[in-house]
Amino acid sequence: MFFSKLKTIFLSICAIILAVSMITYPKESFEASIRGLNMWWEIVFPSLLPFFLVSEMLIGFGVVKFIGVLLEPLMRPLFKVPGIGGFVWAMGMASGFPAGAKLTVRMRQEGQLTQIEAERLVSFTNSSNPLFIFGAVAVGFFHNPHLGVLLALAHYLGNICVGLIMRFYGKETPYKDKDKQGRFIVRTALSALHQTRLKDKRPIGKLLGDAVNSSIQTLLMVGGFIILFSVINKLLFHLHITAILAKVFDLLLSALSFPDMLSIPFISGLFEITLGSDLTSQVQDATLLQQAIITSFILGFSGFSVQAQVASILAQTDIRFKPFFFARIAQGLFASLFALLLWKPIYIRFYQNEQPSNAIPVSFFEEGTLLHSYFYKLMEWGPLITILSLSIYVILLYNRLQKNH
Repeated sequence: MFFSKLKTIFLSICAIILAVSMITYPKESFEASIRGLNMWWEIVFPSLLPFFLVSEMLIGFGVVKFIGVLLEPLMRPLFKVPGIGGFVWAMGMASGFPAGAKLTVRMRQEGQLTQIEAERLVSFTNSSNPLFIFGAVAVGFFHNPHLGVLLALAHYLGNICVGLIMRFYGKETPYKDKDKQGRFIVRTALSALHQTRLKDKRPIGKLLGDAVNSSIQTLLMVGGFIILFSVINKLLFHLHITAILAKVFDLLLSALSFPDMLSIPFISGLFEITLGSDLTSQVQDATLLQQAIITSFILGFSGFSVQAQVASILAQTDIRFKPFFFARIAQGLFASLFALLLWKPIYIRFYQNEQPSNAIPVSFFEEGTLLHSYFYKLMEWGPLITILSLSIYVILLYNRLQKNH
């Protein structure tokens, strides 16, 4: 009871300090809010919405169940999660934060995951998407598309390591292998697809409407957290709290022979990955390797902004947030380690000075190429896509409220 009261007092004081700070620094708060809003409606909303909509339809049509049966022999031995975890993992990597959490919660609500399996799954299915790593971080911040290969490899290898470690989390889940048919697994998967579609009695129009409603509600929540943490990050800097926290990390960085100038970008990255990665790329005193290691940790840890988004989504079920938080620390450490280990065999060997003929291609992400153009087209057309999607959402919501009345 004492700790509960202490927590209440602490949260109240934090809320008061935040409110007073926003009044004291209105201009800075407004600019940070605009920055967060621009990031959300230019990039986050238009890039995540299609994945959310498609995933909802795939779940409703039974395709996810089909994939789950096929991937059961792979996902169960490796990560001790059902085969549907493979779909969640793939969608999480392709679309980025917090798609993995949203899909895991959906699977848990449908009873396709136990609580322990869901906590294992959500710990390694939330990651940065390749477009963000290559387009925003490598090209946008570092102006070096080759660095994207190193950051992506470190990030996703760290992700796999977290999944392998989390297989030992929790008590063993009783599992009866119903699909010992071996060669008949495709037939079993097709049967599961058909049965799942029959159970979902919603017509296609209703399914699409529910998909739009659910996806946009989640994205509105994500936008709120992005704006909130953008403001918090800015206020912490102006209140000199970031500088105080940086002093603590100066000792750790000095022990690793890293320049002290990296401490403030590191602290900023703990709250918000985009700002942290951008500030890290601007530190002139650090070598590119040191910048890559810090950026890899920031991408792996995901920042408190993303973690708050995931916590809000997980709160809809009995999935606990604590395993996810510790998994983020683990992925940050793994990603940093892989960035160090892969520096010479990947970046130095293939991209330093003259590239050998067997270099890993990154031409899709260089300036003037397709994906590079796509990233900037997304920023250009993103606001229009967001406004149109929100308009459709308002119309659907109005029609639903009219029917209920």
